[in-house]
Amino acid sequence: MALRVPASSANIGPGFDGLAIALSLYADVGIVNGAIPAGAVAVDRFHPATVAFRELKGEGDLWVQSRIAMGRGLGFSGAVRVGGAMLGALQHHSDALTSREVRDEVLRVTAHLEGHGDNVAASLLGGVVGTNGTSAVKIINNCAVEVVVWVPQFTTSTSESRTKLRTTVPLADAAFNIGHTALLIGALNSGDIASLRVAVADKLHQEVRFRNALPSKEALQVGIDAGAICGWLSGSGPTIAMFCHAGDGPRVAALLPSGGSAKVLDIDELGVRLTPL
Repeated sequence: MALRVPASSANIGPGFDGLAIALSLYADVGIVNGAIPAGAVAVDRFHPATVAFRELKGEGDLWVQSRIAMGRGLGFSGAVRVGGAMLGALQHHSDALTSREVRDEVLRVTAHLEGHGDNVAASLLGGVVGTNGTSAVKIINNCAVEVVVWVPQFTTSTSESRTKLRTTVPLADAAFNIGHTALLIGALNSGDIASLRVAVADKLHQEVRFRNALPSKEALQVGIDAGAICGWLSGSGPTIAMFCHAGDGPRVAALLPSGGSAKVLDIDELGVRLTPL
């Protein structure tokens, strides 16, 4: 038995720890039963997939095959944790993939292991999601967009980047992000593409994180100048993600700096699901 889990881009600008989007870049997580698939690797008990698997009372060993870059802000650890936890749940509940109760338990466990729920919620449910770490809902998206990501060659640490963020913020900055998060959700829901560029503005985390990822900030500006609708630092970075008009992604991606890998991705609407071995 194996599961396919999408990558994710969290925050989407102002939605710090509360918004994320699932992307068409995947990790496969399976239970070892004889030979493992070509290209997959068996993982030990310390791997995030295995830790989550054991939390849901999973029995056996796991393998992982991932196309999600580690340490780049695309939710690798969240994706494999969702895969491991859901595999553990499936051993005890045949309807785990469709059960709201089981999904809530997988979200709770994986959000606790991650330290935040945005990445795991997107990988679990697919689409654009909002979450508080214990509950999550899909946000209806009526904007015809595709996602371009620029993945630099260097990595960043989410835990380290969090130590540089302010522990208290001015009321005006908090209100700014709340308002822009509401605008972002409304723009997606109504199909108001013109409002997206304004909606992704942030005053809580991006500028602090960009100080250690200046090439990412520069690449984001190049993308905007090239015609991307809007963009943001994906999770804690260093990857940047941008919404582009449907069909325009390849052109924008081709203009991004050579210091990173540009990919044109779709929004994955399915979330975690079974995949044939």
